[in-house]
Amino acid sequence: MSTTTTVTTTSTTAASPRPSLTSTFVRLKLSLLKNGLRQSGGRTAAYIVSIVFGVLFAAGMVLSSVLLRGSASADTVAVLLIGTLALSWTVMPLFVPSGDETLDPSRLVMLPLRPRPLVRALLVASLVGVGPVLTLVLVLGAALSVARGTAGVVVAVLAVPLVTAVCVALSRAVAAANIRLLTSRKGRDLALLSGLVIAVGMQLVNFGAQRLGQTGGLGPLEPAAAVVGWLPPAAAIGAVDAASSGDYAVAVARLLLTAAALVALVYWWQRSLVRLMVEPDGSTIGASSGSGAAEKSGGTGLLSRILPGGRTGAVMERSLRYIWRDPKTKAAWVTSLAMGLIVPLFNAFQGTGTIYWACFASGMLGVQMYNQFGQDTSAFWMVAQTISTTADAYAELRARALALLYVTLPFTVLVTVATAAVLGDWSALPEALGLSFALLGALVGSGAVASSVFPYSIPQDSGYKNVAPGQGGLAWMSILGGMLGSVVLCAPPIGATIYLHLSDRQSALWLILPAGVLYGALLTWAGLKLAAPRTARRLPEILTAVSKG
Repeated sequence: MSTTTTVTTTSTTAASPRPSLTSTFVRLKLSLLKNGLRQSGGRTAAYIVSIVFGVLFAAGMVLSSVLLRGSASADTVAVLLIGTLALSWTVMPLFVPSGDETLDPSRLVMLPLRPRPLVRALLVASLVGVGPVLTLVLVLGAALSVARGTAGVVVAVLAVPLVTAVCVALSRAVAAANIRLLTSRKGRDLALLSGLVIAVGMQLVNFGAQRLGQTGGLGPLEPAAAVVGWLPPAAAIGAVDAASSGDYAVAVARLLLTAAALVALVYWWQRSLVRLMVEPDGSTIGASSGSGAAEKSGGTGLLSRILPGGRTGAVMERSLRYIWRDPKTKAAWVTSLAMGLIVPLFNAFQGTGTIYWACFASGMLGVQMYNQFGQDTSAFWMVAQTISTTADAYAELRARALALLYVTLPFTVLVTVATAAVLGDWSALPEALGLSFALLGALVGSGAVASSVFPYSIPQDSGYKNVAPGQGGLAWMSILGGMLGSVVLCAPPIGATIYLHLSDRQSALWLILPAGVLYGALLTWAGLKLAAPRTARRLPEILTAVSKG
């Protein structure tokens, strides 16, 4: 009896089907999503809010696409929408390399997996998530806007899943081909360009929308749509429009072109995976002997010559090196510099701005004074060891403020002069500079106080989080409160400028420049004086707050 039971159990176990690799990867992706949401209530809330906004956005886009049915510009809007969507999927792994843990196939190197089943499983698992679902909805809306008749509907049924698969495969192929770069330090620094791209992109979209509003139609976009309509995956939406118009040969050609692109992307993805799994990682070969040696030989020669000596120079050099080397700090600075330059100049080029937009540069850069100790993270304990008195804390904060002013002062002058040159309003240059310097001084002073009262941690293991879980309120109080307070502190120079304009005393407006310089310096000095004793008393609390990331 025992032997019979053993044989039966063994045969049953041998006959039981093994789970497919695709289903395993889908369950793994769902587990990653579920476990990620369990990490913190804040992450769960942010995920739910993103889903709600994503659903509302997708619903609005689908409704807009349905309302475009029958319009002469429907095909132009649909094709360009899918082209933009595909571009977003292409650059997403480059600018947000750590936004999705499943983007890194190097985690599968030690598993005995064959390339073809692996690619198939990863492609299906990649379709699980909020992004692919929203993409599917947007593509469905674009197809509905141009689908007419039976032929158009049939082609749309084929085009919608094909476009979605191409977008996902494109993203994964790019990630797999560049994973060695994206997981390195230099690769993580690439994410800082996202702020610059977003800033430039927003202004270009704004500029283009205003130009289209002046022309009164989408005619200027039709040549671009004609080209994009033959580029996968937008070609599939062009196929829907062609089938609806009776151009069946063109529709078939565009569908085949999109399908060929999907095959090529999957092949490229598979080749990248094979190379990743069998070749050694040589991304850091020669780094220590080449660039490292160069860095050691270069030393700090240039900075040591232009910075003052003693503690002030050492702290300034450390802060400037944070700007150049730390990915999070560099990203914040690049974004602020880009926005501070682009917003005033684009408004000036459009003819809708004034020279006072140059104060935007001071605002973007002055905010960098906030949370000065957060960029030190747990290494702040070394800084705390050098602070024993209020004078030490004042010297530390003053040096950090001077390092910031080394960059912000010439940049503020550059933006203000450039804005005045574009507008041709040279007479308003002194007052604009004076107001910019006053605002910068207010932000630096209030930033020093906020750094000592509301410090928070900046996570180093996340590419998109700039605040540790549970400290979001501190960050908002620090930045928003400080910015509102800075505007209030700048009321005297702003009021003096308005008074001189209303009283028709244009010849005295140049006094705003020296007054703004002196007032900004006074606010900076007062802020440092207020922050120094608080910093010296709260060193343990600051260390605890900035070490949570």
